[in-house]
Amino acid sequence: MVELKSFDKSPVPGNAHLQVNTDLSELDRVLSWFAQLHQPPIPTSIWLRCQLALAEGFTNAVRHAHKGKPPDTPIDIEVALFSEHLEIKVWDCGPHFDLEEKIRGLSDRVDTSSGGGRGLKLMKDIADSLSYTPTTDNRNCLAIVKRYWPDEG
Repeated sequence: MVELKSFDKSPVPGNAHLQVNTDLSELDRVLSWFAQLHQPPIPTSIWLRCQLALAEGFTNAVRHAHKGKPPDTPIDIEVALFSEHLEIKVWDCGPHFDLEEKIRGLSDRVDTSSGGGRGLKLMKDIADSLSYTPTTDNRNCLAIVKRYWPDEG
């Protein structure tokens, strides 16, 4: 069971942290951990979209940001729950890039033979706010924010 640390007086307060290695096989662990954080006021449809965005963010960190790095290079993940939104953050140790510019450069047409880019568009479509910023400790933080209302389905 994952313990949420409360930091707010709202109905769904809390945050949780997970650190995993740079390995696609860790995705099952990431998704199992995330599933344990779901609380009833958060609509299942919203939660499942956020789960998909988290999976994309994690796999992008492994495949792109950490390409060529040792498998023990850490990826940190944090989920923060609030009464009307949730935040998912994924920290990587790769080179920084301009997320907005990258998304603008992607074609509106889905190219199924393309080697990538669809995940970024998917995360952008799911999130109410999506950012990728360098941090002072030489990492990057992908932040996904999704608003919800407890009575939506």
